[in-house]
Amino acid sequence: MYPITESIQQNPEFWDIYTRKEEYSSQRLDQHGRFISRHSRHGDILDPIVSRYLIQEGLRVEYPDNRHFAVCLTHDVDEIYPPISHTLASSRHCLKAGDYAGVKKQLFWRLKGKKASPYLKFKDIMDLEETYDAKSSFYFLATDRDIRRFRYDVDDLETEVGFISDNGWEVGLHGGYYAAGDLNEIKIEKNRLERILGKRIVGYRNHYLRFVVPDSWEQLSLARFEYDTTLGYSDAIGFRNGMCHPFKPFNRNTDSELDLLELPLTVMDSTLFSTTKSQEDAWHHVKRCIDVVASYSGLLVLNWHSNSFNCPYKSFWPRMYEKVLHYCAGNKAWITDAETITEFWKKNVLY
Repeated sequence: MYPITESIQQNPEFWDIYTRKEEYSSQRLDQHGRFISRHSRHGDILDPIVSRYLIQEGLRVEYPDNRHFAVCLTHDVDEIYPPISHTLASSRHCLKAGDYAGVKKQLFWRLKGKKASPYLKFKDIMDLEETYDAKSSFYFLATDRDIRRFRYDVDDLETEVGFISDNGWEVGLHGGYYAAGDLNEIKIEKNRLERILGKRIVGYRNHYLRFVVPDSWEQLSLARFEYDTTLGYSDAIGFRNGMCHPFKPFNRNTDSELDLLELPLTVMDSTLFSTTKSQEDAWHHVKRCIDVVASYSGLLVLNWHSNSFNCPYKSFWPRMYEKVLHYCAGNKAWITDAETITEFWKKNVLY
């Protein structure tokens, strides 16, 4: 058995938090079938108490180049073409700022064809990250069904997907809304994206953060993913199972570990900005997470949606992202993508 599991099992309180015991029988789910933070009995979710316990028990992690902690950069690719609501909101934002060229760009980009979409800015994101000697993971949808509307056909993005992968960034699967709980659908979407990419997909995060403990872990393991990074709350940032380190999920129903690594999601942009009062308040909460993770030589997992990087009415979102990168780099963080983190952890930290 994975030694980290044996260590936590010695403490029943932490074991229940770590394995998410309270989620096994909970009927208190939101409209998307998600367990949310306000229903948890775990007190301060900004305190990774299980990781703290492991550090006290002797856990030591040595990152490349003597980096103090790790930051995993990820992007859910929810939108490729701005929906009408985004177009109108961005146009209003540009109009108020007197940016008439921006208004024109938001309203009439479709006249130039799909490739002119303002949300097809993957290179801009990659260039920004490269200035911090970093790279990231992009999770693409590969389904034709969605609870809101049809998002995009990933077959149209073969050039963009190839560009990302060929330059050393990771392409992973953003499982569709209806893939949650459906192993066959997960496999279909995985195979579709692998066909377009021309190589195996190893990483996963589900759309809307739909996730059921422990069933989702079991299905992803059976679908031969190397890692998942869905485990985070949709309504709060923090540490859902008290961990700020990668871990192997444990199924209490079968009393066994799974052949999968979980990179627990810490901060998602939309959740951060919907639960804080101002940009200053948002930074205060993010900085607290960073400092806590750094103190335990842990892993901070960020999810910044790709469309936020060229969305005028969300212009402060990418500025916050760069502020996070700057702060983490200044504090000697190892900043990279999820696949690289997974490979490193399996080779060096599965003690």
